Amino acid sequence: MIDKYFIENLFGINGLNIAWYGVIIGFGILLGLLIACREAKRQNLKSDIIFDFLFLALPIAIICARIYYVAFEWKQYSGNFTKVIAIWEGGLAIYGGVIGGIIAAIIFSKRSHFPFFRFVDMVVPSLILGQAIGRWGNFVNQEAFGNIVTNPDLQFFPYAVFIEQLGEWHQATFFYESMWNLCVFAILVYFRKRTKFSGQLLATYFIGYGLGRFWIEGLRTDSLYLFPGLRISQAVSLVLIITGIIMIVLQKKLLKESSVYTGKYMIK
Repeated sequence: MIDKYFIENLFGINGLNIAWYGVIIGFGILLGLLIACREAKRQNLKSDIIFDFLFLALPIAIICARIYYVAFEWKQYSGNFTKVIAIWEGGLAIYGGVIGGIIAAIIFSKRSHFPFFRFVDMVVPSLILGQAIGRWGNFVNQEAFGNIVTNPDLQFFPYAVFIEQLGEWHQATFFYESMWNLCVFAILVYFRKRTKFSGQLLATYFIGYGLGRFWIEGLRTDSLYLFPGLRISQAVSLVLIITGIIMIVLQKKLLKESSVYTGKYMIK
């Protein structure tokens, strides 16, 4: 089993640890940042537009990821409100982070007068790549796994992963989602220079990620349930899929935004 801490007792301070999960997430953010800056340059924009957005989006995404998780796990927090802010103990939901990122994009677009759909199309490939990389944090923490695998012939990685705490092999759903997200990333990169309307990449992300997450979530054993038979993340996935389809079908009526921009982020 991999030690979940990259550095323990930093600067000799007991309990001040840097987890591998954080390092992996940080690497995903850095790589996504570089890709987004490259896309900004391709569109004759300063990389400042990506950095300014990141400074706004990171805190909002973390807060929303925590709120999302706590809201659906309220029973374990209602008796001790101080635990709500203890994010170092775990408990951040990806969908909450995605919602936070969209909220941040809306705020940023309003403030900078930059076309919203053009902007999200610029950064959404970085988002799905970050999600693909971030899932490997689940591998280190031995979490987000699927159903038990009892057939010895299937007890191998990447189909399954051995969970030492349980002494059992389980479906490696974190790996499934990571690979699915990489495929969605490749599709978004392919269509990036072939889009027919602003918001097309966002719609593609909604449908692509939503389909994969709906399927993979059904295999997991640690999901939050909306009601018996339907997990919360599956319900959100359905909303994303339907939203993406509507965006594509009704693009001429719904997505009339002008993509023209002449503001401070333009390279003169």
